[in-house]
Amino acid sequence: MSEGKIIEYIDQGGFVCALCIQDKGQRLHLLTLSNRLVNLSEKRATHISVSRLPTERPREELIHRLKEIDTKRESLKAEINIKELWELIKDENESFDYKYLAQLCFGEEVTDDHVAALVRALFEDQLFFKMKDGQFLPNHEEKIALTILQKEEERQKEKKLISGSDWLKRSLRDGALITNDSERYIVDNLIDLALNQREAKEYKFVKDLLERAGFTDTDEARNILIKMGIWERDEHVDLIRYNIPQAFSNEQIDQAVLLNKKTVSYNGYEDLRHLDIFTVDGANTLDFDDALSIERDGDHMQVGIHITDVSSVIDAGNTLDKEALFRASSLYLPGREIPMFPPQLSHDRLSLVKDCERQALSLIVNFDMNGEIFDYRFVPTIICIKRHLTYDNVNNIYETEKDTIFHWLYSLALKRQRYRVEQGGALILSLPELSITVEKDDTIKMGLVSQETPSRMMIAEMMILYNWLAARFCRDNRLPTIYRAQKEPSEKLGLEDGNYTYYVFRQRRKLQPLNIDVEPQPHSGIGLDSYINVTSPIRRYFDLVSQRQMLNFMFRGTPFYNREELDKVITQVTAVLKDLNTVKRNRYNYLIIRYLETRKGKPLPAIVLDLLKGRYRVILTDFYITAEIKREKESSLKAGEEIFVRVTKADPWNNILDLEHVKS
Repeated sequence: MSEGKIIEYIDQGGFVCALCIQDKGQRLHLLTLSNRLVNLSEKRATHISVSRLPTERPREELIHRLKEIDTKRESLKAEINIKELWELIKDENESFDYKYLAQLCFGEEVTDDHVAALVRALFEDQLFFKMKDGQFLPNHEEKIALTILQKEEERQKEKKLISGSDWLKRSLRDGALITNDSERYIVDNLIDLALNQREAKEYKFVKDLLERAGFTDTDEARNILIKMGIWERDEHVDLIRYNIPQAFSNEQIDQAVLLNKKTVSYNGYEDLRHLDIFTVDGANTLDFDDALSIERDGDHMQVGIHITDVSSVIDAGNTLDKEALFRASSLYLPGREIPMFPPQLSHDRLSLVKDCERQALSLIVNFDMNGEIFDYRFVPTIICIKRHLTYDNVNNIYETEKDTIFHWLYSLALKRQRYRVEQGGALILSLPELSITVEKDDTIKMGLVSQETPSRMMIAEMMILYNWLAARFCRDNRLPTIYRAQKEPSEKLGLEDGNYTYYVFRQRRKLQPLNIDVEPQPHSGIGLDSYINVTSPIRRYFDLVSQRQMLNFMFRGTPFYNREELDKVITQVTAVLKDLNTVKRNRYNYLIIRYLETRKGKPLPAIVLDLLKGRYRVILTDFYITAEIKREKESSLKAGEEIFVRVTKADPWNNILDLEHVKS
């Protein structure tokens, strides 16, 4: 029976010293030193005294006595050096009762107060000892060291939370000024939270930080970054998510500036500076990597397709080549260009700049009037660009003048396209390209650019021709390179009298995936027996590799890369290109949805693409993207039917676009 004994237990993180007034078996009726009567399970007691107090004494006297005992035990607890106690028994592989440990601290003669003081000390410390089956065991040194480390980390974390929440409040008020690593740590983790939410590495820390700064919703991370001036309203978040490099190092820029001074080499290069060579590109193009020349002699026409020789400037394995391999390709986004090479170089020495001599890898092709090739050759050349033309320039000449070189070239382009369709089964699945412009005031303008104009057609067909004959050159000379191939589609659909856009979307889904390999195979989509990409060595690393391979063979009779090296390049670059395509697709989707935010309720033309369970998938023909609408019970839309839809909800940040059918 425990009546009259001093009972100690833990409540709300602290020790309570109480007197047992009545023992009810498994429950003890206690008087605490705060003059409260409580019922306690005996199992909760941390220490039960051996000695007793007379319970029949006046209550005030008992409380006074409890206070004396509590004060004495606190005083004794302060005398205990837990680390020294642990040092005495740490190597003993056994547990120890309370009394024995108290004797080690205070000597042989110990009272209930000494033992209770020891229990208090060990319970409160919990670093050097652990409790098991009512006795204390010394912790291993490794666990103690780990616990100390964890406590220090928690202390540092708390310090970061206090200072970080204060800095965050000031930054939201005055704008962010990052002056140290701690503030950079907060910003980096806010970015991680905005991108990944619960998957963020330090989710709990940033959540706690935001709560202390007055934010209960972690979705606010994006808005906070915008208010702080860290992010713009339409931040390119996928560039961060996919770790796309957006700038060049000082070392890389220094090398680019140095390479700009590299002189043109004439050794082994044929001089074609006398030709009237011109470029045709977009109005804002600054890196010119392809150019054309045309000469007509009676029934024959000679076309020169000239590609800038990047390999003569960029040595394989140097700093810029390694960076280009890492980047894989230039990335063109609305209002943003992330080049493969530093602009200081790609807009200058690598580019076919007007009135400047440049080394090139030229294809000289002779055609008859039927567009048939009767002779061609690849040759390293020295060229000089006479004119920079835009697509609009060329189209204007075509429309306003007669019998120009552009009329000849367009006629030839149509014949070459017809050859690919009739001889190789090529599928012409071209649609207008969506052009997106973000104005300075953040408004968005959109338009569709036809890819079937004379200027775009002639350039596209000449580049296809170059890539095809380059693939044949490599194949015929047993030169391994990076071939592009595609098997026959699973089904070829007929256009018949259907909508062309509807046909293109359906036929594209029947195409087989592109295959990139060091062995030549047919490319059914283009309708040619072999194909590589080699016409944009400034912008695509695969093109630079193939150009380097061809020129090394021409000058030295051997390939630059072996098959194993090419396989490694293919593996590395393909993975990056997949990410770049995702970044570009997501960016376009974001801007389209943001554009549609301002057009809620307005009718948009669409074509029903698929009938799904409870839904329709439609093509928005102003943007050439697909979306879904709810299928009403009475609705009976048909695939291929032209309809109108309207936006009911547009959330670009979360990629949400809700539409509904506009009934006539």
